[in-house]
Amino acid sequence: MWIECFEGDERVEGADADALVEAMFGHIRAAHDVELPDDEIRLWARNFADASAREDGPVERLDTIGAIDVVPVTEDRIDDWLTFFDRDAFPDNPDWGSCYCLHPHTGDGPERPWRDLRADMVERLRAGATVGYLAYIDGRVGGWVNASLRSTYRKYDGLDPEGPAPDTVVGVSCFVVAPPYRRHGVSNALLGRVVADSAGRGARFVEGYPRNAADGGDADAFCGPRSLFDAHRFTPARDEGRFTVMRRDARA
Repeated sequence: MWIECFEGDERVEGADADALVEAMFGHIRAAHDVELPDDEIRLWARNFADASAREDGPVERLDTIGAIDVVPVTEDRIDDWLTFFDRDAFPDNPDWGSCYCLHPHTGDGPERPWRDLRADMVERLRAGATVGYLAYIDGRVGGWVNASLRSTYRKYDGLDPEGPAPDTVVGVSCFVVAPPYRRHGVSNALLGRVVADSAGRGARFVEGYPRNAADGGDADAFCGPRSLFDAHRFTPARDEGRFTVMRRDARA
């Protein structure tokens, strides 16, 4: 397992999580002026270390993939969703391995144990408070999109106050594609299904939030690139500085 400093200037490797956590904690306190309390830094390092041990899925991109089958996450697919996030989603980026796509719903806040985030998201899926889709390729989950109502996202609370009511908008907040399936059209297939289903879910609009300044890396594209929304006939609705709200009529 390994931990990399959030500033990218130190990487610690080893078999013992406790030693890794303390080594990274010592580095951060010695090398960086961070206002976070000690317990929160250690918890972040622990979440990272646990994810680096847990996320053991393949990291090599496949040259070709099979047909992509996109389906909504229902009760009988939660175990597949868990396997994807537990093992396959972030083997190359374990710093994100504790997110479980809960952040759009909760917004920024103190670090929490990954098991708590995992349990909270499972309850949201079961209750229908979070709506998302899985992309299956050759029987294995290769991708996910969170396509909940914007009214459920604390991250976007107060967005576009003169625009449509948040409970009438499906917000496409996150795409997660496992390394073997990236750049094979998985996000395109996921977004296509979201758009196709949105009117049937009672939504009037569908939105995305692509970043305005992306570095071109896979991790940086978690909101989806602007070109993806352009291809599905979304149009710019509001420039928020860090990102642009892209919107389309759900019934068109």
